[in-house]
Amino acid sequence: MIFRRSSWNSSAVARIGLCAAMLAPLAACSDRIPSIKAPLGLPPVPFPAEDRPTGAKISLGEKLFFDRRLSANGTMSCAMCHVPEQAFTVNELTTAVGIGGASLRRNAPTVLNIGYHPQLFHDGRKQSLEAQAWEPLLASDEMGNQSADQVLDRLRGFADYRGMFEAAFDGKAPNVATVGQALASYQRSLVSGDSRFDRYRYGGEPAALSDTEKIGYLVFLGKGRCAGCHLIGNTAALFSDFQCHNTGIGNQASRQSGQQQPVSVRLAADQTATLTAEDLKRLGVQPVSDLGRFEVTQQDADRWAYKTPMLRNVELTAPYMHDGSLPTLEAVIDYYDQGGSHVQGQSPLVAPIGMTPIEKRGLRAFLSTLTGNPSPARYQRSDK
Repeated sequence: MIFRRSSWNSSAVARIGLCAAMLAPLAACSDRIPSIKAPLGLPPVPFPAEDRPTGAKISLGEKLFFDRRLSANGTMSCAMCHVPEQAFTVNELTTAVGIGGASLRRNAPTVLNIGYHPQLFHDGRKQSLEAQAWEPLLASDEMGNQSADQVLDRLRGFADYRGMFEAAFDGKAPNVATVGQALASYQRSLVSGDSRFDRYRYGGEPAALSDTEKIGYLVFLGKGRCAGCHLIGNTAALFSDFQCHNTGIGNQASRQSGQQQPVSVRLAADQTATLTAEDLKRLGVQPVSDLGRFEVTQQDADRWAYKTPMLRNVELTAPYMHDGSLPTLEAVIDYYDQGGSHVQGQSPLVAPIGMTPIEKRGLRAFLSTLTGNPSPARYQRSDK
């Protein structure tokens, strides 16, 4: 397995090339940037009135995002599960690896365009990036800190952060609010639009899509029923309704776990292993329950329901679904074409489609047109 993750140091901005690739969408290059400029196909980036993004906040948030020292044992950073070179997710594993090698319960979603999400995490349990930012820091299996004070005490002792919070937040030292706001500001700056689809749909460029891709677009809008949840507007497209739906994947995984069926474990991008119940027991691995949105609302209707992901850059964010159980876009298309898992409680929106091979190829080709600009390929770090 090739690990392409690293900790922050003082020259990281120059090395990653983020000043050009990421901060270019900002309205001006100063410490008091009034807003983040949205590329073609995306609406204005929303932000709370009390947390207006500025250059100083974004730079500080970027430093925090890549800093492994924020974890309890100095090994994990946000970028370990949201890898820039992999469209800010993890391609090698179905679910990311947390502190001490712990296998996490869910797939790491991309944080590209995360500023548009009105609710966060696969189960929608947080409503702001400021609040979301602290959950990984305090999760026992992610960054492992026991309290916010533990993180803040450590931050205050780092010489390279001296004065940065005060400069970004009008004299305020590191605290729960300023750490959350800095991380949120950086994540809001990770915008990616102006895809070939955007140039076709909103830019008046009919030649931006091939004939095969145009067939796929028609399938997406019509027969495939994709646009019912992955919304496309008249002036912009977020490709999500941001609602939680039961697609059948969660039910299926829960049922298989209860029956102690063999499970396929992805070891690397091109390598899997099948483990039996006895294998898992011998390794000390216990089946992990995941009831989706139900864990937040305690409403039976929300069992195994997960948030609709945005589809921008979807070609780059494999594996798919909340648990990473579908390795390719072809597998996703086949899953929905057959009508999901046909389990009790599955959303009526997921029903057999019956696409032809030509329609499937077209749909797959269309999804590749959603890769945005700046492309995540431009976020490459030099210290792999």
